[in-house]
Amino acid sequence: MKLLQLLEHDCTLTPEQLASMADMSVDEVKAAIRHYEEEKVILGYKAIVDWDRTDREAVTALIEVKVTPQRGEGFDRVAERIYQYDEVESVYLMSGAFDLTVIISGRSLKEVAQFVGERLSTLEDVTGTATHFILHKYKEKHLIFEKQEKQPKEWIFS
Repeated sequence: MKLLQLLEHDCTLTPEQLASMADMSVDEVKAAIRHYEEEKVILGYKAIVDWDRTDREAVTALIEVKVTPQRGEGFDRVAERIYQYDEVESVYLMSGAFDLTVIISGRSLKEVAQFVGERLSTLEDVTGTATHFILHKYKEKHLIFEKQEKQPKEWIFS
């Protein structure tokens, strides 16, 4: 478990660093990582990017989705249909007032709205949606997004 926690926190650590931190040998670390990857315990490695610090324009939305579960399959079939879309970053089964949380990204509010209106809400088993746009990220996956320094205003007088 310690090795997985270390990798989840920082997947760029070398096997030597991981071995030292997890009180394992380098060969044990390499074998464990290989095993975790083969068994799909480790699904992949991702960088968390602060896109606000780049020129890329993007909008992220959290969509609450109400679904009619299917006999024998529950929510799995509709969740699978939803996560096949390229725009979809994450899908979670929820307890409470709605069934699924869908996280998507698009280039604009209009693009996200079109996805919800034309693709997601028209799925056969979807009975309702509520879209929430993420305005600012403060923390994600235990990483804090640091405040950007404000650029000094440039005054032009003529």
